Amino acid sequence: MKIGFIGGGNMAGAMIGGMLKRGYGAGDIGVAEPSAERRSTLATEFGVFLEASAATVLASDLLILAVKPQVLRAVLASLPRLAQTTCVLSIAAGVRAGDIARWLQGHGAVVRAMPNTPALVGAGIAGLYALPGVSIEQKARAEQALKAVGQVVWVADEAMIDAVTAISGSGPAYVFLFIEALEAAALELGFAPGAARMLALHTVYGSAALALQDGADPAVLRARVTSKGGTTERGIAALEAHGLPRAVLAAARAAAARAKELGELLGAE
Repeated sequence: MKIGFIGGGNMAGAMIGGMLKRGYGAGDIGVAEPSAERRSTLATEFGVFLEASAATVLASDLLILAVKPQVLRAVLASLPRLAQTTCVLSIAAGVRAGDIARWLQGHGAVVRAMPNTPALVGAGIAGLYALPGVSIEQKARAEQALKAVGQVVWVADEAMIDAVTAISGSGPAYVFLFIEALEAAALELGFAPGAARMLALHTVYGSAALALQDGADPAVLRARVTSKGGTTERGIAALEAHGLPRAVLAAARAAAARAKELGELLGAE
């Protein structure tokens, strides 16, 4: 399978690295990237085919749009009509699949994805939506590409991509904020900075790893470490009293609303 990237930024680099680890050949991957410095970095790190012009990667089986959302329309407007066999996978946040198809002169084989930054370390999760014109084979190509850097979840309604954005797209920032708060609490309780950070980071990392491996409902896992009358019960009660669950829900709702607004703004004529 021939894979082309338009845009060679950090997420594209993460995907290329993941693909090569999964057995893709460097000769089957091409990248159109206007920055000479970035092309040099990608060539040194991965040995893939690189050019400044997007025209060099248009004949790919899977064409991945990895440019900033604000410039995507202008980039696509400059392209010739694509072959219908080419599956277009967009990882440009906020840009709706129908708008991409329109900017590509009615090209119907478009998959929209919302990956997240843990993809940079091979631990991402991406939500995907496919237009009705995308074949089963084309969907498989898009899924395979994103599974090189993590897991995927398909949604049947594109509006749910806004919800994906709110949960997993913005979610790492929520987790980082929690880590900041846990580290600050450790400092307040007397730990040195290095120890405070290690305690916070590995508590979050280990808890997520345990939840993934165990497979039990998070509420069950929480109950296992919350002894009646113990320290954890007292701490959980304080978090609930200060509104942590409500705050997370409010954050997700606000992020989803903004994702919808951005989609409308970016797709407006």
